[in-house]
Amino acid sequence: MQLHSFSHQHEAARAVAELIVSRIKAFGPNMNRPFVLCLPTGSTPVPVYRELALMCMNGVISFEFVITINLDEYFGLPADHPQSYAYFMEQEFFSKVDIPPSQTHLLSGINPDPEFECARYEALIEKLGGIHLLFAGIGANGHVAFNEPGSSFGSRTRVVALDEDTRRVNARFFASVDEVPTHALSMGLGTILDAREIIVLATGASKRHGVQEAIEGPLTHLASLNAYPHKYHTLTPSP
Repeated sequence: MQLHSFSHQHEAARAVAELIVSRIKAFGPNMNRPFVLCLPTGSTPVPVYRELALMCMNGVISFEFVITINLDEYFGLPADHPQSYAYFMEQEFFSKVDIPPSQTHLLSGINPDPEFECARYEALIEKLGGIHLLFAGIGANGHVAFNEPGSSFGSRTRVVALDEDTRRVNARFFASVDEVPTHALSMGLGTILDAREIIVLATGASKRHGVQEAIEGPLTHLASLNAYPHKYHTLTPSP
């Protein structure tokens, strides 16, 4: 595990963007050999997406041969809902870089058979040959994607019930907490840990305890970040 601390979130965002770009360039993707990048949503990655969009606009990087897989999606929200993660990704990233729409993949929150949707997603990742680089944030309670504390290390993409604390935190994006979905479709910890390399970015004082427990705490299913330390780059702004 490599742990990096920065004095400001913009410095951390730039470091993450530069690491992502360096990995894509080193891989040298082409039409027959795309780079598979897993992406998160929420407020934490927004500065990273802005850095990546700027680098793409300036010709530093192209996403022409990159395939993206997203970590999660709210259950019950259609892709055009302003609070769906599909809508978020389109507004914050996809529309600002040169990635073909056919190469962006997200879970469907309105599939009437969510179990089938989760199995479809797992099959897609397997068909793509796995994830080369996975970028994630971490919640105040230590959750990665929507894997709340207590999730199994072997869990795969599945339907999850959202912790009430998570719903309250996410209520800032909705009119009220009552509008926050109670369930989501989420990539499981087992699927996440299968990625060849993982970047975790945490910003804000509210994440301090979760990061500390995940890195320094005991290795249990209550703190998943330290399960495979050799894969991780953990980037946090300094207190």
